[in-house]
Amino acid sequence: MILIAGPCVIESRDNLLRIAEGLATVAEQKNLTFYFKASFDKANRTSLESFRGPGLQEGLKLLEEVKTSFGYRILTDIHESSQAAPAVEVADVLQIPAFLCRQTDLLVAAAQTPAVVNIKKGQFMVPSDMRYSVLKVLKTRGYERVDYETSLKAGVWLTERGSTFGYGNLVVDMRSLAIMRQFAPVVFDATHSVQMPGQNGKTGGDRRFVPILARAAAAAGVDGFFFETHFDPDSALSDGPNMIRLEDLPPLVDQLAQIGEIVA
Repeated sequence: MILIAGPCVIESRDNLLRIAEGLATVAEQKNLTFYFKASFDKANRTSLESFRGPGLQEGLKLLEEVKTSFGYRILTDIHESSQAAPAVEVADVLQIPAFLCRQTDLLVAAAQTPAVVNIKKGQFMVPSDMRYSVLKVLKTRGYERVDYETSLKAGVWLTERGSTFGYGNLVVDMRSLAIMRQFAPVVFDATHSVQMPGQNGKTGGDRRFVPILARAAAAAGVDGFFFETHFDPDSALSDGPNMIRLEDLPPLVDQLAQIGEIVA
């Protein structure tokens, strides 16, 4: 099982290392492959005044410190094609944000690196149309077919993070997991799926529903899970309302592994 976890954004060196240390118990489990996630820049915040992070150079230095200190594989997102080459010096996985999942130049730039490319499904996307985003990466890497086995070999993942449902809400159609698994390994992003966009210049959320959706996705069948987590989500500088507490993650991961064994 793939497990991606970490803070939404790098808030400070101390906070980053504290969260990385808090994830050690989960990261060491033998039944999963762990990736530490944090963003060096949140370029798609709702408001100009919102916290974005330390930026590319400083952010990558801090992520490299996490990698060296804890031995974690690193996942981070890129928003511009020029960020792919420097980011891959540290990151094992380059993530394409949901809003940019059709951005051809960004996908091609990520595909030209040796990193795994994790494409988040846009909130506006039909699940079956994600095959075309996958194919952009596959063709850049010399593949012509788009199916699960090819993407697994080529290092391309898809991540479900909910779909826009009216104004200020997201829903998860569990059918999308099966649809997208025809094209690539699928990760379920349980924390972004409980977001509530458009809350007076910020994105809200309701973390109470994270475990419910995660267990449902495990029952539907996925290859991994994505959780944003923090030692104090209510004080987090980005996505606090939908992030889960560090201490709540290990028992949830245990539940997901047990469900996964049943449906395997």
